[in-house]
Amino acid sequence: QVQLVESGGGLVQPGGSLRLSCAASGRFFSLYTMGWYRQAPGKQRELVARISSGGDTNYADSVKGRFTISRDNAKNTVYLQMNSLKPEDTAVYYCKLGATYWGQGTQVTVSS
Repeated sequence: QVQLVESGGGLVQPGGSLRLSCAASGRFFSLYTMGWYRQAPGKQRELVARISSGGDTNYADSVKGRFTISRDNAKNTVYLQMNSLKPEDTAVYYCKLGATYWGQGTQVTVSS
């Protein structure tokens, strides 16, 4: 059974930074594409960033140049570095392993 545990969310002022982490249990982490998604109140869950097993990345247009996804296969962990945060980045952020497994989410609130 795979478990994903996100951490690093919180309250930050506009222009600030946060780093989210997602630690995965189980084997073969390095073989899976990992993704970060977010869901704001009243909106659908959307892809923020994704990193393949080979390290290829892609980002939503709204976060390009501000967010960076990375992974540490030795630690079974994927990260999302978020800089220049805006109020519209406020959402619950979820990590996803492959096509099936989701974390429980971590709240990010950008507000002055």
